[in-house]
Amino acid sequence: MRWVSSGGRELPPGDEGHEGSSADGPPGAVSLARPMEMGSQIGPELDWGADAWREVRTRAQRAGRAYIWLNLVEQRLRAVVAAVLRPIYEPVHADDWVVAAAGPAGQEWVQRAVAVREVSRRKGYLLDPADDNVLSFLTLPQLRELMVQHWPCFEPYFDDRRDVELALDELEVTRNVVSRNRALSTAVLAQAERASAKLLDILGAGTDTPSARRLPVDAVESLVGDRYADVVGVHSDRVRLLRQFPAEDLFGGARRLDAIGIGLNLLVQNFSGRRLVRLAESGCRVRLLFLNPASSAVKRRERELGLKRGELSRSVEMNILHMRRVRARLRDPGAFEIQVFDETPRFTAYLVDGDGADGIAVVQSYLRRTRGMEAPVLVLRGGRRVVKADETDENGLFETYREEFELAWADSRPVS
Repeated sequence: MRWVSSGGRELPPGDEGHEGSSADGPPGAVSLARPMEMGSQIGPELDWGADAWREVRTRAQRAGRAYIWLNLVEQRLRAVVAAVLRPIYEPVHADDWVVAAAGPAGQEWVQRAVAVREVSRRKGYLLDPADDNVLSFLTLPQLRELMVQHWPCFEPYFDDRRDVELALDELEVTRNVVSRNRALSTAVLAQAERASAKLLDILGAGTDTPSARRLPVDAVESLVGDRYADVVGVHSDRVRLLRQFPAEDLFGGARRLDAIGIGLNLLVQNFSGRRLVRLAESGCRVRLLFLNPASSAVKRRERELGLKRGELSRSVEMNILHMRRVRARLRDPGAFEIQVFDETPRFTAYLVDGDGADGIAVVQSYLRRTRGMEAPVLVLRGGRRVVKADETDENGLFETYREEFELAWADSRPVS
C-alpha cells in the first residue's frame, strides 16, 4: 500500500470509489467528501412521529401545570418564612439573617444558596432587585427546613405542623419529577394539585371566599384565564359535572340563586326540597324560570327528542308543583319566586350569587336531539376579568347569560 506524506504525517489515500476523490489530484492532497444534505442526516431512528409528539406535548402540559402550583406554593412559603423569621434575626444579623436562621444544621445548603446568588449577580441573572437576597435562592425543601427548625415561631399562626409537613411531603414527589423533566402521571398531578390547594389554604393564601369554597380557584385559571373569557370548567355531560361538583357544592350556601330552563332538573332533582327550604330560610333569594308546560315550545321540544306527546310537559308541571310546595313552606314566600316563559328555550343556566364578584354559573345549550342530561356543560366564574393594557374591557360569558336571564325574567309570568 502506498502512503503519501502531508505535513510530515503519513495519510492513507482517499477511497477510489468515494465521491469527491480523484486520481488526478496533486500529490499529498487529502480528499474531502461533499457535505451531506441536511435532511439526509436525520434518519428514521432520530425522527419523531405523531405519537411521539403527542406524548411529549402531554408531558409538557402536565409538567407546566404542576410547575405553576409548585411555584405558587414556593412563593407563598417564602413570604411566610420572611414574615415570621425576619423580624427575629434581621435586627441582629442584617442582610445575613437567613444564614443566621439556618444555623449550623443548615450551613451547607444555605452557603450553597449564597454561592448561587453571587454567581447570578456576576452573570446578570438577577433581573428583579427584589430577588437579590438569599431567601429567593432557597428551594422548597430548604424553606420547609427553616419552618420546621423554628416551629415555635410559626405555631401561633398554624394549627397543626403535621398537616403542613404531610402536604409538603406529597409535593416533593412532583417537585423531583418536574425538576428532572420526567413523565408525570395524571394521578401524581392530581395529588400535587390537591396538596398545593390544601397547603395554600393552610398558609392563608386568601381563598376563604364563598366562590373559592364552592369552586376553588385553579392556579392555571388565574394565570391564563384571560384566554378563555370566564370559562373555568367544561364537562361533556351533566353526570360528569355532578361527579366533580355535587349539587350541594354548587347551591349550598348561596345567597342568591337564579335559574332558567325547561324543567330545571339539575336543581329540582338533585337538591332536595327540605334543603331548598333551609337555604331560603337562611336568607337566599331564589328566582326560578321554567318553560310554560302548556306552550307550543314544549311540544316542539318533545318532537325534537322523540318523546311521546305530553311527556315533557308533564315532567315540567311536576317540577313546578314541587317548587310550589317548597315555597308554601317558607315564612317569606316572596323570597322564592317562580315564573314561566313562552319563548323557544335556547339554554338552561343556574346563576349562583350572580349579582356579586364571587358568582358561579352552570350553563348548557339545548341541542336538537340531545337531552339536557347529555348536553355539554360550561362552568363560569363571575367577577370582572383582569384586562391587559392593550385590550378592551369586555364582559365575559357570565355577564352575557346573566343579562339574558334578566331579559327573560322581565317578559315572563308569575306562577301563583
